[in-house]
Amino acid sequence: MAVQILMPALSPTMEEGTLAKWLVKEGDAVKSGQILAEIETDKATMEFEAVDEGVVGKILVAEGTAGVKVNTPIAVLLDEGEDASAVASSSASSSAAGGSSAVTVAAVASAPAAAPVTAPVAPASGGARVFASPLARRIAKEKGLDLTSVKGSGPHGRIVRADVEGAKPVAVASVAAVATEAPAPAKPAAVGMPTGMATETVLKMYADRAYEEVPLDGMRKTIAARLTEAKQTIPHFYLRREVRLDALMAFREQLNKQLEARGVKLSVNDFIIKACAAALQAVPNANAVWAGDRMLRLKPSDVAVAVAVEGGLFTPVLRDADKKSLSALSAEMKDLAARAKTRKLAPHEYQGGSFAISNLGMMGIENFDAVINPPHGSILAVGAGLKKPVVMGDGTIGVATVMSMTLSVDHRVIDGALGAEFLKAVIEALENPMVMLA
Repeated sequence: MAVQILMPALSPTMEEGTLAKWLVKEGDAVKSGQILAEIETDKATMEFEAVDEGVVGKILVAEGTAGVKVNTPIAVLLDEGEDASAVASSSASSSAAGGSSAVTVAAVASAPAAAPVTAPVAPASGGARVFASPLARRIAKEKGLDLTSVKGSGPHGRIVRADVEGAKPVAVASVAAVATEAPAPAKPAAVGMPTGMATETVLKMYADRAYEEVPLDGMRKTIAARLTEAKQTIPHFYLRREVRLDALMAFREQLNKQLEARGVKLSVNDFIIKACAAALQAVPNANAVWAGDRMLRLKPSDVAVAVAVEGGLFTPVLRDADKKSLSALSAEMKDLAARAKTRKLAPHEYQGGSFAISNLGMMGIENFDAVINPPHGSILAVGAGLKKPVVMGDGTIGVATVMSMTLSVDHRVIDGALGAEFLKAVIEALENPMVMLA
C-alpha cells in the first residue's frame, strides 16, 4: 500500500520549511536510513532520511519550494510490486482522512465526529505524540498493537516497520475513547509575524523614492517574531557594571605563549564564557529559565553565545561549560561559529541553555542592551575594552583597560539583588582570571 512522505518537523519550533533539494527521483528504490532530500529550516539546511523501504512513486513538492508546512505530503512511497496507480488511491485515502497519514490525539480531539481516521493510535504518556512511520502505523493497526508500548529504533526514536513486526499485540484504546478521556492540552496560539504599519501604508510613503524590496527568509521571520515576543512579554531590566581587564590581558598573553606550540590562541571571549559558566555555578538561582507557569533551574552551565551570520544570527550552546578548560571552550566555540556561518548546526547545538552572551566589543561598540532570547532568564551584553582614566587603589589617577557589561534580566525569573550577585561573580572571575584554572 502506498504511503505518503510528509514534511518533517526537524526541530521543536519548526512550522514550515523549504524543500531545497531532492536527492532521489521518481522510480528510485530507497532503503530505510537513505537520505531523501535536503530541507531548509529557519536556522539550517538538514538532511531528511527515509524511514521505510519502497519506491518513490510520485514527488508532490518540487525542489526549491518554500513555505511548505510541517506534515504536508511531499512525496508518495510505493511498496515493492505496486505501480503508480497506487499513488492516486493513496492521495484519495489521505484526503478522506484529513490529509495526513499520522494522526495525533490533538487532531482527533478537534476533528468532527463523522471524520474518518487513518489509524487508531493511543497517545504517549501525558498526551505527547507517538512518532512512527506510516507503514509501522498500518502494521500496528493490523496486529492490534499499542504503539505507546513499542520502543522505536529509527532516527530520533521513531517507530519503524522492524519494531512492530516482532512486537506482541496489546489492547489499543479506541481513538474516540482517547479523545474523550484524555484530550490534548490546548496549544497556545503561535506568535505571528509582527506587522507594525500596514505594508500598503509603508509602500505609499515611499512610492516616489527608489528602493528594492527584500523578501524575508525563514531566519529573518523567526528573529522578528521571537524578538517582538521577547520585548512584548518579558519584563526586562538592566544591570550595568565595568570590569578592569589588565590582569586578564596579561594572563591571556602568558597563556597564549605557552599554548602556541599546540596551535591554541585564547580570546577574551573565551575567558568571558568561562567566567559566566563559573558564575552560574556560584549563583545557582540565576541559572534558570521561564517555562510558562513555572521556572526551571538548571544544574549544568549551558552558555549560549550569539554568532552573527548572513541575514541573522545563531546562538550555539556550549554545554557543561563550567567543566571544560579554556582551551577546550576556545576550540568548541571556533567550531560552532564556523558551522553557524555555513548553517550546518544541528538544532540541539543552538537550542537550550539558560543564559546567553552577546559580544559586540570586537566591533568597537562600547556598551549596549541585548534582548533576552526566550526562554533564557538573562543575557550579557559585552562592550569593547578601552583604556580609560581610573582611580587607583592608592587614590591616584591611572590608566586601565575597562570593559562595559550590561546584564539584561527577565524579572519573572531573576530579581534585582540576585542579578547583581550573578554579575558580581562574573566580574570577580574576570578580574582574577587565575581562579578560572582551578
